[in-house]
Amino acid sequence: MRKAVVIGSGAGGATVAMELQGQYDVTVVEAGGEFAPFRVSLSRIEPLRRAGLLFDARLIRLLFRPMKIRRAEGEMVLVSGRTLGGTTTLSCANALRCDHGIAALGINLDAEFEEIYRQIPVTTGHMQRWGALTRRLYETFQAMGLNPAPLPKLMDLAACTNCGRCIIGCRTGAKWDSRRFLKQAVAAGAHLVTETRVSRIVMNGSRASGVAVRGRTGHRTIAGDLIVVAAGGFGTPVILQESGIECQPSLSVDPVLCIAAECPGANQHAEISMPFASQQDGYILSTYFDYLSFFFHPAWHYPIGNIVSLMVKLADANEGAVTRKNVSKPLIPSDRERLDKATAICVEVLARIGIDRSQTFLGVLNAGHPGCSLPLTWNEAQTMHSPKLPANVYVADATILPKSLGNPPILTIVALAKRISRLLKDR
Repeated sequence: MRKAVVIGSGAGGATVAMELQGQYDVTVVEAGGEFAPFRVSLSRIEPLRRAGLLFDARLIRLLFRPMKIRRAEGEMVLVSGRTLGGTTTLSCANALRCDHGIAALGINLDAEFEEIYRQIPVTTGHMQRWGALTRRLYETFQAMGLNPAPLPKLMDLAACTNCGRCIIGCRTGAKWDSRRFLKQAVAAGAHLVTETRVSRIVMNGSRASGVAVRGRTGHRTIAGDLIVVAAGGFGTPVILQESGIECQPSLSVDPVLCIAAECPGANQHAEISMPFASQQDGYILSTYFDYLSFFFHPAWHYPIGNIVSLMVKLADANEGAVTRKNVSKPLIPSDRERLDKATAICVEVLARIGIDRSQTFLGVLNAGHPGCSLPLTWNEAQTMHSPKLPANVYVADATILPKSLGNPPILTIVALAKRISRLLKDR
């Protein structure tokens, strides 16, 4: 049987592994280890915050190893998951179809999305659990003509305890993440290699013959007739560059900025993350308790139950680049203008529920949806394969998105990975 090596176990990698196992003998290589939810009591975090010991978001790995934080050149903090299941384990479980930019290239993913909805539980039933403040914010959005809509969630609602810890790890298994697909792949015979980093793709002439890895047992090569790179928007470009395959100087990250205020009894942290969203031109607005800002931003010094927070998620321009040494991600003037406009709207929303405009404060400007470093074009709509890649190397993550989604990308990445898998099985 032909061998396939899949690099990464997130939305794209896990999907490809599940789809290809059987027709290929699949090995999934993951840089991180087994995932474990954040279990530290938040009350134990308070003394560390008051003492000023949590002064840099990059310290998050001391508290929560699956989350990796780095800083781009400039002010932005970059968030990714280094764990089995990748960033899907740290997501808000939003089930949005966001393939408009892909459809503009002539790629129709209807069949893939229909299949996803049969495989993954999706619900908006969480509306019945919204607290008083969430309902009031939703009504305020409506009154302002912002057209909010409940966000569908990838979850089994019956198992959800409404703990509000979606982004730091679901403790009940209610939230879907890509480990479900990995489990199916392994049950069908796939091999899983964790805590092992891929340094480069090994070439034999014009074709790839495997991947060079470094793990607990040292350096070695894993052979493969097919290589699928799905190490995420920060990881995939580096592996390609180390393999002599240049990506474009292009990067989108869907920047997130939270606008917050003191609000006694808000208890926003104890509800499902991002219960609804307002889709605007170039950004979305939502309610969202930002743990990253709560842990590390000095303005968020209030007790956890007394903070209300609104989120702006920006569809940023493809400016910046991921290189071997660093990540460059500037916000261009049009990005800044939209971010300022969205921030002003959030301040107005908070004012309408009785919060003094002067008492609002911002969170950590952060980014967790990197992509677009090897964007698909019209010429690749049928093959889903860049001419920069060897014939037996494919990319199956957000790296191939043509532009920022400005929205949660998991469902769209899974759909793309399914399409790529189908093409590979038909080869």
